[in-house]
Amino acid sequence: MTQATDQAFYDRADAHIDLANQQLDTLADIGKVSASMTFAASRFSAWLSARNFKSGAEMAAAREDILKYFSEQYRMMLEDNVDEYIEQFDRYVLGKES
Repeated sequence: MTQATDQAFYDRADAHIDLANQQLDTLADIGKVSASMTFAASRFSAWLSARNFKSGAEMAAAREDILKYFSEQYRMMLEDNVDEYIEQFDRYVLGKES
């Protein structure tokens, strides 16, 4: 990630993950839980972006920059996490300690 992160960053992320895990306990459909979490993140990002503009027209003019920024951020975070899961697959997925 491009910005420095602190423990509170990870604590907030873990709270969202914990909620998704709770939903898995009752819904038991990982695809639906994942889709809802992704939708929520995108909805929040759109709202966050809208707060920086004075009009819909102004936001529309910046639409491509908004999409590019959030897409790049998501991709960087996804790459970091996929790489970590590749490196820690036995531990994270199979529950084996190295």
